[in-house]
Amino acid sequence: MKKLQLGFMLMVMMILAACSMDAPGSSSDEESDDSGEANGDYTIGFSISTLNNPFFVTLNEGAEAKAKELGATLTVVDAQDNASKQASDVEDLIQQEVDLIMINPVDSEAVAAAVESANAANIPVVTVDRSAAGGEVVSHIASDNIAGGEMAAEHLISIVGEGAKVAELEGVPGSSAARERGEGFNNIAADKLDIVAKQTANFNRAEGLSVMENLLQANPDITGVFTHNDEMALGALQAIEASGKDIAVVGFDATEDAVKAVEEGRLAGTVAQKPGMIGEMAVEAAVQSLDGKEVEASIPVELELIK
Repeated sequence: MKKLQLGFMLMVMMILAACSMDAPGSSSDEESDDSGEANGDYTIGFSISTLNNPFFVTLNEGAEAKAKELGATLTVVDAQDNASKQASDVEDLIQQEVDLIMINPVDSEAVAAAVESANAANIPVVTVDRSAAGGEVVSHIASDNIAGGEMAAEHLISIVGEGAKVAELEGVPGSSAARERGEGFNNIAADKLDIVAKQTANFNRAEGLSVMENLLQANPDITGVFTHNDEMALGALQAIEASGKDIAVVGFDATEDAVKAVEEGRLAGTVAQKPGMIGEMAVEAAVQSLDGKEVEASIPVELELIK
């Protein structure tokens, strides 16, 4: 009888011990899945305005590095500075049913319809460097372009002096970057400089060269130039150096070539954005949003003047 009781007690103890162990798929495993970390299987579409510009190449590299770090898949499409192609690219990403779309607009006005299409498909959107004029976005990651334009104006005035005749080379018409950088520059320069010429060169180095050549012929007495990006600044600088004139040029972006030109004493200065950081922060915001975390509607990236 005692043997029977002992056997029964051992059986009960074994059952209790087995029940105390967590089986695969039990509540403790489920709790670990709710930790708020990225699941590692998000697919993020990225429509970038152009990959024929060092600034956006660096921005894209930052985005790709952060996506790899966070375990997300980044599908990049190059709009080639064409607003119509960008609209088509975004529609393709929608058809691919990506989890989120990051957009670096060619044209802030034109891209609004594409953002609205993503909204209709319940795909969240993050805008990068340039904003969208319509549609709903989770977050906008960019430098303060207005403040940067003001910074450039103050620096140019410190070189050429108040009342000097200057020219302004503008970026892609309709882009928020061109609009805001121009606004910032004119906030300061309108009352302190004589802006004798304004012309777009579409953020392009070759156009910056040709536009500057024409401006030098029409305005031979200008002493300063502000360009909305470094590619145009480097093109303008090439035209100025060929003319033999001494004209101060201030750019915007602090690309590798521009910083080198500043160090060589050829370029008067450039407002430093941090494109790699912009790309990283955009992907970080995208993943946080997909994880269900709260994301700021506007995330600024700091600027500095390289001179």
